[in-house]
Amino acid sequence: MKQVCRIGLDIAKHKFQVHGVDKHGKDVFNKQLNRKDVLAFFANLPVCTVGLEACGGAHYWGREIQKLGHTVGLISPRHVKPFVINNKTDAADARAICEVAGRPSTRFVSVKTEEQQDMSAWHCVRERLLKSRTALANQIRGLLSEKGIILPQGITHVRKRLPEIVEDPQNGLSIKARDLFSDLYTELHEADERLAELDHKMEAITKANEHCTRLMKVPGIGPVTASALVAHVGDAKQFKNGRELAAYLGLTPREHSSGGKQKLLGITKRGNTYIRKLLIQGARNVCRAWSGIVETANDKRKAWLQGVVARRGQFVASVAQANKTARIAWAVLARGEEYQAAKATN
Repeated sequence: MKQVCRIGLDIAKHKFQVHGVDKHGKDVFNKQLNRKDVLAFFANLPVCTVGLEACGGAHYWGREIQKLGHTVGLISPRHVKPFVINNKTDAADARAICEVAGRPSTRFVSVKTEEQQDMSAWHCVRERLLKSRTALANQIRGLLSEKGIILPQGITHVRKRLPEIVEDPQNGLSIKARDLFSDLYTELHEADERLAELDHKMEAITKANEHCTRLMKVPGIGPVTASALVAHVGDAKQFKNGRELAAYLGLTPREHSSGGKQKLLGITKRGNTYIRKLLIQGARNVCRAWSGIVETANDKRKAWLQGVVARRGQFVASVAQANKTARIAWAVLARGEEYQAAKATN
């Protein structure tokens, strides 16, 4: 049999499809494996390049196959789909993955370490709890409006006013309604406590991580954003420069240029929505904190941001600051440097 040099692996829960080619790109095999036979199969192969779609379970399999000496590259599914020929099957998917893995222009997703996956899991749970708490607060406001009691938007108003409403004998609520809203307030309080506990654990994790502690020195980056960047970005050296990281997070302009005429639109909003949201929220806090008078002539950061706010408004300035924060984060992670305000002004 010809020596295989590149493999496309289509993973699933139980049945895995592998497609291998030699150094000339000729098909060597396209076969199905059971889950228990996957690692034994790769252990008996010569060292080669293995491509996988960046989907559920891909980072685990990437780490396990790397331990066997192979080079593993995770590929975004949107890059694989155009290469699926005819009908979609596991064999066609594996062939497409193998094809894309051999293209020089393919950008691979770095395989996460176990520590990064643990951080990512914390963020997934925290985001779910936040959405659940927001839904609970909105439901409370909606149920109160049915009773003729209107609360302003914002969870703070619900948290503050609900006990008063339950205890007020003049608002016309029935005993059953008061019991219901009392239970809902208890549920809201428990959600607050659960989130506070989770944030406390996450803060301890970030303090123990060297990359997170360096990132938290950057204005607009706190424990949550720092741990999210370390968990999802991983090795920042996979990006050539800070602009590539900003583009990966969807913070660079969309472009629709033709005939030598450049046309820039709003930001692309591609990549990781969660990190982009955290960076923009942090940038808004920076905008508020730096809205005062520039104290020194050398304070170029505040002057630049205030100029953007004056020309384009608060929201556009927040996105611009988030872009700058992403570039600084790349320098801190890729170069292993401490944050230096003097360099950030350039």
